[in-house]
Amino acid sequence: MAMAATSSALLGALLFHLLFFSADVHASTVASAPLDQLCGSLGSFYVTPELCASALCGVDPSACHSARGTPELAALATRLVAANATAAKASLESVLALAAPEAPASAEAAEARKGMRSCLQLYAGAVPALRWAARAVASGRYRGAREVLEAAQYVASGCAGMAGEAAMPRENDRFSDMAIVAHAVVASMSAA
Repeated sequence: MAMAATSSALLGALLFHLLFFSADVHASTVASAPLDQLCGSLGSFYVTPELCASALCGVDPSACHSARGTPELAALATRLVAANATAAKASLESVLALAAPEAPASAEAAEARKGMRSCLQLYAGAVPALRWAARAVASGRYRGAREVLEAAQYVASGCAGMAGEAAMPRENDRFSDMAIVAHAVVASMSAA
């Protein structure tokens, strides 16, 4: 009799844990479903699921995993690309401020600084446009934002071409990846 009671208690505990575990797995699957679905659908924009998830979840994983749908992920992507452009601009300003203009520089270094100043002008124009795009996407307006994000994809590569890869701060590369992903996300929304 004691053996039957113990077996029933163990069986009950086992069933409880199985049900609890399966509910937990189901909840986590549902929570990341919009992210997985979105990132899995961007291949036609040459964005891999890994790049998509890395760009959207890199800074704050809870923000991308808690998004309830694609519109929230699109808003997150545009906020992040605006923030990355702002960071790249600030980084360029810092590098240029540290470069002593009175110090004799090689022709190559002078050319790189000239390229960085031109790049800074690109970012100075891109930042307000990307902030507008972030507000537009947050309110469900994708069309104009899509074009802004499409143009923003060329800022980082233009900067690398003007100043040279070695001279550019790493924020330029981060912005490049985020701009590609944000454009793909918003373009997929406006096509839907």
